[in-house]
Amino acid sequence: MSKRIVIYPGTFDPLTYGHLDIIERASKLGDELIVAVAANAGKGPLLSIEDRTELVAAEARRLAEDGTITTPIRVLNFSTLLTDFAREQGASVIVRGLRAVSDFEIEFQMASINKRLHGDLETVFLMAAEHQHFVASRFVKEVSRFGGDISSFVPASVVRKMRDVNAG
Repeated sequence: MSKRIVIYPGTFDPLTYGHLDIIERASKLGDELIVAVAANAGKGPLLSIEDRTELVAAEARRLAEDGTITTPIRVLNFSTLLTDFAREQGASVIVRGLRAVSDFEIEFQMASINKRLHGDLETVFLMAAEHQHFVASRFVKEVSRFGGDISSFVPASVVRKMRDVNAG
């Protein structure tokens, strides 16, 4: 039987507790989880791809070290079509998080396109945890930009990085 590799892609600009919740839950869906940090220059990310990848990797290591995640996890970045990246990695499942019904329409369209491009790739939607439904990276960036306290939305490492970025 072949190994089931699951990919959780995103921009993670910045990484939030909502993302970490999905990472934890997605890790239970396969034999290996790849958290794929998208370059996604079209979204105009605040943090560099290197910073976003390192922040996600540090938190993934922490979740593995404390036993929250027992599935092997890799954090990689990519700047290609997700379907091409998934094929290169041997992945068969994409996990996407949904916060609200409004997320579903665009996610459904992306899943349909991905299926057409890579017929063996399945998309699984996970609903955000109840206490994370309202948290979106764009709101975290806005609160941070104006000096607000983002510590209830993101890990301490992200708070520090956002403070550095906003100060510079």
